[in-house]
Amino acid sequence: MTIEKGQKLPDATFLTMTPDGPGPVTTDEYFSGRKVVLFAIPGAFTPTCAARHIPSYVENIDALKAKGVDAVACTAVNDVFVMDAQAEAAKARGKIDFLADGNGDFAKAAGLDLDASGLGLGTRSHRYAMIVDDGVVTEIFIEPNPGEMTVSGAQEVLKAL
Repeated sequence: MTIEKGQKLPDATFLTMTPDGPGPVTTDEYFSGRKVVLFAIPGAFTPTCAARHIPSYVENIDALKAKGVDAVACTAVNDVFVMDAQAEAAKARGKIDFLADGNGDFAKAAGLDLDASGLGLGTRSHRYAMIVDDGVVTEIFIEPNPGEMTVSGAQEVLKAL
């Protein structure tokens, strides 16, 4: 079942790059006590993700923070090293947190996993964005076609804040 507005995020552990290397962070640790915009990309360095989705958040980070957002995070079913390289390539360090869901545990637990094996990508995450307040989803925007960005970009999220 896909997570819905009003539901608490599932318990999962992401990996994120720290100054000391990869480190775990749980959903409870990351989302508790603050408002976070979480967006997911089907894959780092894929065309729509790298050229449009991530840049929409980099370009609008100040506007999101002005609307009371404490943090913006990007997740994908990619390893922490790939996510760190994507953060660097997108010039998003210090603006967006990159949360690697390497085995897809969070995507599966949230019901947002995507079978992209037809494209040789295996299990991935749907493209979506959500507003999370103290670990509870207050808004969610799931793309009808994960190859496109029509409802999950920063501009759409800003309208909902």
